[in-house]
Amino acid sequence: MLSKTIEEALNNQIKIEAESSQIYLAMACWAEVKGLEGVAGFMYAQSDEEREHMLKLVKFVNERGGHAKVSALKAPDVTFNSFKDMFELLLKHEMFVSQSINELVHISLQEKDYATHNFLQWYVSEQIEEEAVARTILDKINLIGDDKGGLYLFDRDIQNLTVSTAAQDNTQA
Repeated sequence: MLSKTIEEALNNQIKIEAESSQIYLAMACWAEVKGLEGVAGFMYAQSDEEREHMLKLVKFVNERGGHAKVSALKAPDVTFNSFKDMFELLLKHEMFVSQSINELVHISLQEKDYATHNFLQWYVSEQIEEEAVARTILDKINLIGDDKGGLYLFDRDIQNLTVSTAAQDNTQA
């Protein structure tokens, strides 16, 4: 059984994951109308992934005797100054999500809810990967600069982007 404190904190994270999905959906739409098909595809996939993260939390809350709440969401920005600004926002947002997950882990330890603590470890690892992907993308964007040919290649290749992180390397050992 979840404590009210844990249930409330998890429901807040459900909202954050839902808003993340909406943010990335808005980014996908913006990229698509700008002709950045690869970036749009990447963002659509990110949006789907965030929704999966939300659903995983919903099911966990309900299975543990809580009640997952579906709440109103803050509307995301729908326009961006550049694709670089958009990816900088993505990194900033992922860092915010990481901070929120870390706070959840802290609350689970305070409440001595080790089942929730264990469940959240997947999110901790996932956030390491999400931030690494965003940083790798920004590194590539900085290499491109204002080169239109580089932007074309980046847009074409972003769908195939994979990042090996320390967390992934540890699971393969």
